[in-house]
Amino acid sequence: MRHVGRASLVDSAIHELRQEIANGVWPVGTKIPTEGRLAETLGVSRLSVREAVRVLVHAGLLATRQGDGTYVTATDENEVALRRRLDRAATMDIIDVRRGLDLVAARLAAERREPADLDALRKTLERRTAAHQAADLDAFADADVDFHLAIAAAAHNPVLLDLYRGMSEAVRDTVRRDQCMEHAVLDSDSTHRDLYRAIEAGDAAGAVTIALAILNEQENDL
Repeated sequence: MRHVGRASLVDSAIHELRQEIANGVWPVGTKIPTEGRLAETLGVSRLSVREAVRVLVHAGLLATRQGDGTYVTATDENEVALRRRLDRAATMDIIDVRRGLDLVAARLAAERREPADLDALRKTLERRTAAHQAADLDAFADADVDFHLAIAAAAHNPVLLDLYRGMSEAVRDTVRRDQCMEHAVLDSDSTHRDLYRAIEAGDAAGAVTIALAILNEQENDL
């Protein structure tokens, strides 16, 4: 970071702190320097730093833990805004949006997947099956979301992947609700394996059909 000018000390401090977060200097989960250290580095008052931090806490990039410090919770304010909107969304509305994302991701993944993508998909499927056998619902939901994120990654479209990442927590919550039913898990295991095989075979039409079937099953179960 650099010393900031005096035109708008708080705004300049916000900009500098936001840049440190966006550039990965302070990764998600890490504690930022103390208020005094930041004030010294930026060349502003502690009051200006305190106000800048308050703004970024409100934006969802930072979170203050009483008696501990301030931690980075996100790197992108747009992603935070989307996550907040999805938290208020109805489950069926989320599934409707996933129809658009999942079908595009499945088609592109079948057309563009590389060996490393297939390896990532296999590993997430193995984790998914192991979590099901262990009756670990949280691990199952995590693996399921990671499987669909791996499909989005295999599509090699960074915009699509960013959109899916922004929805990942809402998707995880939907999976947790859905997979409380044993038959849903068993059916889902089969269709997810079929989806992997279609992507592996480069069958774009088949991958789209199976991706749609997975969402239809989830909607019916819910």
